[in-house]
Amino acid sequence: MNLPRDRAWAIFFCRAILGFIFFMAGVYKCFVMTPFGHARHFFVGPYADTFLPRWSLWATGTVVPLVEFIAGAFVLVGFKTRPALLSLGAVLVLVTFGHLLKEPLYEFHTHVIPRLGLLTVVLLLPREEDTISVDGLLRSRERARLTFPRSHD
Repeated sequence: MNLPRDRAWAIFFCRAILGFIFFMAGVYKCFVMTPFGHARHFFVGPYADTFLPRWSLWATGTVVPLVEFIAGAFVLVGFKTRPALLSLGAVLVLVTFGHLLKEPLYEFHTHVIPRLGLLTVVLLLPREEDTISVDGLLRSRERARLTFPRSHD
């Protein structure tokens, strides 16, 4: 039996914690606040006095919870991990921009930087070593299929 190596466990722990952080934020924003409530509270209200068009505040404010929920779940289980990480990275860039637009000296190290750190670790480590994941399971099944093709006798 081929047991996961330390790097696989390190990737798993970083990926799972990051996934939980975004997934649970998405659960709260989608099912407690609702995407429209989230948009109103965190985007439309606070940024109404900026140069940003109101429609863009509604659009981003309602989409962010869905991205956090879906991409967070994908990162948590390790499915389509790279696209999910890129989506969450875009959310972090958007959040950083918004906070700095309102408060140029915003202390983004409290939640943006730790998430970015975990995201960067998972994104930079070799995907083929992320074996404790759905992607890893699919890769190993594909390798087995290519190595031992079924006979059609």
